[in-house]
Amino acid sequence: MRTPTRRLPLRSLVGAASLALLSACGDTSSAPPLHVDVVDPESCEILDPSLCVLPFPSNRFTVADAATDTGLRVAFAATTLPANAQGVHIDPTHWNRNDGFSPGAQMTTLVPGLDARASKLPPVTDLARSLDADASVVVLDVDTGERVLLWAELDAKATDDSRRALLVHPARGLREGHRHVVALRRMADASGATIQPTDVFRAYRDGLRTDSEAVEARRPAMERIFGDLEAAGVGRSDLFLAWDFTVASGRSLSERLLHVRDEAFADLGSAAPRYQVKGVSQLNDLVRVVSGSFEVPRFLTGDGSPGNGYDYAPGIDGLPRRNGTQTANFVCTVPKTASAANQARAFLYGHGLLGTASQVLGNGAAAALANVISCATDWIGMAAEDVPNAARILQDVSSFSTLADRLQQGHLNFLFLGRLMIHPDGFGADPAFQHDGTNPFRGDLYLLGASQGGILGGATTAIAQDFTRSVLAVGASNYSLLIPRSVDFDEFTPILTAAYPDELVRSFILAIAQMLWDRGEANGYLQHMVANEYEGTPHHEILYFEAFGDHQVANVGTETAGRTMEVAVKQPALRPGRSTAVEPMFGLRPETAPFAGSAIVIWDFDAPAPPDANLPPREGSDPHGAGGREPRVLQLVSEFLRPDGIVPDVCGGGPCVTPAR
Repeated sequence: MRTPTRRLPLRSLVGAASLALLSACGDTSSAPPLHVDVVDPESCEILDPSLCVLPFPSNRFTVADAATDTGLRVAFAATTLPANAQGVHIDPTHWNRNDGFSPGAQMTTLVPGLDARASKLPPVTDLARSLDADASVVVLDVDTGERVLLWAELDAKATDDSRRALLVHPARGLREGHRHVVALRRMADASGATIQPTDVFRAYRDGLRTDSEAVEARRPAMERIFGDLEAAGVGRSDLFLAWDFTVASGRSLSERLLHVRDEAFADLGSAAPRYQVKGVSQLNDLVRVVSGSFEVPRFLTGDGSPGNGYDYAPGIDGLPRRNGTQTANFVCTVPKTASAANQARAFLYGHGLLGTASQVLGNGAAAALANVISCATDWIGMAAEDVPNAARILQDVSSFSTLADRLQQGHLNFLFLGRLMIHPDGFGADPAFQHDGTNPFRGDLYLLGASQGGILGGATTAIAQDFTRSVLAVGASNYSLLIPRSVDFDEFTPILTAAYPDELVRSFILAIAQMLWDRGEANGYLQHMVANEYEGTPHHEILYFEAFGDHQVANVGTETAGRTMEVAVKQPALRPGRSTAVEPMFGLRPETAPFAGSAIVIWDFDAPAPPDANLPPREGSDPHGAGGREPRVLQLVSEFLRPDGIVPDVCGGGPCVTPAR
């Protein structure tokens, strides 16, 4: 097995600088300057003429700012981001609050006539190829000198080859605050002929003087890029394109949510949140349902309903400020077995895509068997009530921040609900939750997120102070990676297509949306979820449960999250021949159950392997929800979510398989 990370030997920096200087000296010749055409260099990137904002992400769209942790600030101009069918450009205001780009950045550009096979793009089925010395796509972490594990693909959703984007995905999250260089070399068409770069890039690569002030002003930055690549063993002569970008700092990604958490709990002090029981009913003979509402500090504008975003203090660095109180709902299932003599564990339950808290009722019978009290609240931002706002966002992405901001308020709501479940003056003191007049809660709290709850729940876990263990069932990270690979987006695609008919623009929109989504889903928090904990936050352990061939949450998203956190994968993971990968689970540390610590467990329900492209699986039965019907999965979850929980061996030492019926 090839090593998943590789530090290449650095060449002499003196030699690299000398080569760069010699190349740049080409403009001292008596030859007339090369004429190049650049469009709107004040607002646009000039390296890829196919779209103002490509290649993306790029440090071209940053300015120096000593107040940020990276020393940069994103600075899109008013007309940089694409316009919708009504001619309205995406408003960059909230993106310009960032000090860099997403750690899960989808690196996007257009290479006219590109053929993936002839160009030897490193595929998702052979990640190790991206680390080969002669790899055609290279991403270099300049701060460490290491190459980034990745795969590259052409956008399989595009129907027009002239607007088919090249997408480069990190297979492990890019390190916060680090500068990265992307290099494409020896790009070829279907005949095997080398595709020539644009005149602008050729002028930089070959040291040709041009007649453009904008191009010449960029030359020192480009020479720095060539020097970085040369030092890592990547020469400039066969480059088709190269550019750099900086990943947002940990502070930029998380400071809003951490600020909201700390302010809210400081105000709460040692008290329990205020709540009201509104209904008690029987789910069945074993389970009682308690529903109601509770109060949470509101950090959103207006009444906090869909379409409202953070109420920011003045200034581009202003943090969210409190704006009264938000009322959140709760639905809880209480097993008849829970009593003072048999106290129950407490589970926070995160519901599925655009759902509601009532989805917790589907777990009532299983929770009763495990003597668990489960409570849920609507995951606002991506709950059923947010569907109309999501549709509006797809028509004008300018308002995407309202979704991301409501998600963060939703995380706070979950934390307050958790406090109610373990506080002596919370639910345990209420007769609605009691069978014998005594507190039925044991006092330990866990999170179980399923599907969307397994994506968003990673962020909740990373900032949680009242629980330290989570199961993220059929969960993952990075919505920009997941959406094209999910059947769930089918119903929304026509809305986005009507608003943004250019296929290349739609590829880009997913990439830029991730910059704000990072604030509300796991992708922005992975590097602090099980290690490098945030200040005032305990160590956490998580279990990702993956359904092989999932139609709704792509396996690559789960495995990329696992590599980012450096968690183990339970082995054997799959039966031989089930995966299309050359080395299945490449880059994940293998462990044999039982073992302690964070992990991914893969379950095979006999679904076909997922496509090797950014397309959703559609063949066979969707295994997405099958885990809830498999007793061994329930045992896996129950044994992990304990104070001394482990990853148990529930599959007899082999891969976990439930044959199709």
